[in-house]
Amino acid sequence: MQERRRIEPAPEPIGHAVNSFNEWDPLEEVVVGVVNGACVPEWHVTLESTMPLNQKSFYRSNAGKPFPMEQVQAAERDLEGFVHILEAEGVVVRRPSIVNHARPFSTQDWSAPGGLYAAMPRDILLVIGNEIIESPMAWRSRYWEINAYRELLSDYFNAGAKWTSAPKPQLRDDLYDYDYEDPGEDGSPRYCITEFEPTFDAADFIRCGKDIFVQRSNVTNLMGINWLRRHLGKEYTIHVVEFKDTHPMHIDATFMPLAPGKVLINPERVFELPRIFRGWDALQAPEPCIPDDHCLYMTSKWINMNILMLDEERVIVEKGEETLIRAMKRWGFKPIPCGFRNFNSFGGSFHCATADVRRRGTLSSYF
Repeated sequence: MQERRRIEPAPEPIGHAVNSFNEWDPLEEVVVGVVNGACVPEWHVTLESTMPLNQKSFYRSNAGKPFPMEQVQAAERDLEGFVHILEAEGVVVRRPSIVNHARPFSTQDWSAPGGLYAAMPRDILLVIGNEIIESPMAWRSRYWEINAYRELLSDYFNAGAKWTSAPKPQLRDDLYDYDYEDPGEDGSPRYCITEFEPTFDAADFIRCGKDIFVQRSNVTNLMGINWLRRHLGKEYTIHVVEFKDTHPMHIDATFMPLAPGKVLINPERVFELPRIFRGWDALQAPEPCIPDDHCLYMTSKWINMNILMLDEERVIVEKGEETLIRAMKRWGFKPIPCGFRNFNSFGGSFHCATADVRRRGTLSSYF
């Protein structure tokens, strides 16, 4: 007689394991990325449209290879210091798995010499309320990046969160405009991706409760924006905003709401607030303090305004950004300095390096 196997009941969901509606409610739990195993992506039109052109030869010579080990280790030390500060401030920190990104892979339509990293959870995980949404990213090098987060996503799902994956893109040549030409700093916006299929990076979205703001960019197309709009339904309103940025990719070094009524702006890209923000204080980020000789593989110096709010007052700022620290104090915030220059080299700062999983707050309207 065959022995009957006992089926274990599914674990009971824990309420509010994932809960985040904006950028400023008190932070309780966060995912912080890892830079270990970071690999140089292959040069492609998606990089040409967004990356510093002075790094083009570096990408061409090192595609598929690990980034210099000493730089990776220095960036990881910055991350460890950041984690220590977060935990000292009472925040629970989770980390993705460390994987080898320097392995070639392919689909039926294309191949890549390697991946990138799992350093920027903000790019790939969009948290709306109790739901975590996997982004359909436009860079081929990031096709399997989500695998580093699978264990965490399973944990949050088992604890009661909603877990959604946007349609996995094919990333065929049809998605890319290979006739793309750099419009320069004063030209009209031109995007290197088409409307072949939905793509977006989560970092092109900023959450303000029932209102979510997004920029169309070289990784986020209108199909991607419309997919999210239909997925979320009538409870949320998604606003497409435009700035003077001819190389757009990720909104959080251009436009960053800090608290109800206060928004940090990039003075080179934002000359007028979107109408809905009328009555809010537009706080102009001061000129970055990053030295000219500091290596930035993937970003401009305006990564200085990529800060992380722990609540409506406490804010984590790079310790070398003395002018921004002084400005934050003048505006009524409580800046917490943290060394992050070595991590900046890899294309992000505190907001990029995190995905806030749980903030103490409820869905509200601020407009």
